[in-house]
Amino acid sequence: MKIWIDLTNAPHVRFFKNIIEYFQDQGDEVIVTGRKFGDIHKLMDLFGFEFISIGKHGVTLGQKLEESTLRAHELSKLIIKEKPDVAISKHSIELPRVTFGLNIPSVYVLDNEHALAANKLTLPLCNRIIMPQAIDMWTLLRVGADPNKIISYKGTSEIIHFKNFEYNENIFEDLELNLKKEKTILMRPEPSLASYLDADCKKSVLSPVVDILEEHANILVIPRFKEQEEIFSDYENVTIIKPPVDTFSLIKKCDLIIGAGGTMNREAAIVGTPVISCYPGKTLSVDQFYIDQNRMFRSNNLDEIVDMALKLMLNKDNSKQLVVDDLFELIIDNVYDVVGKNR
Repeated sequence: MKIWIDLTNAPHVRFFKNIIEYFQDQGDEVIVTGRKFGDIHKLMDLFGFEFISIGKHGVTLGQKLEESTLRAHELSKLIIKEKPDVAISKHSIELPRVTFGLNIPSVYVLDNEHALAANKLTLPLCNRIIMPQAIDMWTLLRVGADPNKIISYKGTSEIIHFKNFEYNENIFEDLELNLKKEKTILMRPEPSLASYLDADCKKSVLSPVVDILEEHANILVIPRFKEQEEIFSDYENVTIIKPPVDTFSLIKKCDLIIGAGGTMNREAAIVGTPVISCYPGKTLSVDQFYIDQNRMFRSNNLDEIVDMALKLMLNKDNSKQLVVDDLFELIIDNVYDVVGKNR
């Protein structure tokens, strides 16, 4: 079987790592494509995966439209030549459009119901849509998803990140961090280049949080791009962490996570590290899943965030068990099923 996997964001590399390895171990041919955005290329090189780089991310609406159109065109030329049996992606805009046009079955993993533009362009074209139970199905039906093609599971997509995860307790030492205080907070700024979030890439909602908390703890920041790195580079007690790095061990080792995004917050909730979400957009259903289980706390109020942070740093407890479905097995089973093959 020949399988095409398209990666359009850095977390997708870790998400598909074990899936790529599984199919390769089965003797299947895997074609991996990835656009130039964030740390996709660095992570692919880190994991030793061969991939084809096609396209890049736009900033303005006009650039996004132009780059996506160009990328779909270049991908279509590649896929016409390669003739894969099935394709898999997670929020790729271009893959469903190419596979639909070439009558190739596709499996689409979704976890953001608020990405309306992306969902309108992709969901009506997919053969299978795998989504968390936490997302209201009617949200997807309103943008054209076929209810008969939706497969739901308990949990969120980040649970697959920790398949075969081995914790490195010496991650601080390996990164040669100069930590001066007893407690350490890891922060991740907002995805301000995303089309679904109206944000200024020259500012961050985390800046006033850092202003106060750098007196109480070591602050580690993993920026998404150069402009965000510059925002935090002048702080005395802030260390910029540059990927690729073992973020899972880092999340588990730190005393608290404060994130204005989504993926890293949910990863913290899974491993049991206290996490505060100050995501500037509407609360995602996948975040609410962990909020309802008291594994994540949510606020956009500076005083609340600071008060909560000071309390949570003293009460780290990652012993709570999380009951979720096996998303890895669900994806593998649906890939085989959609092409009519037995596993």
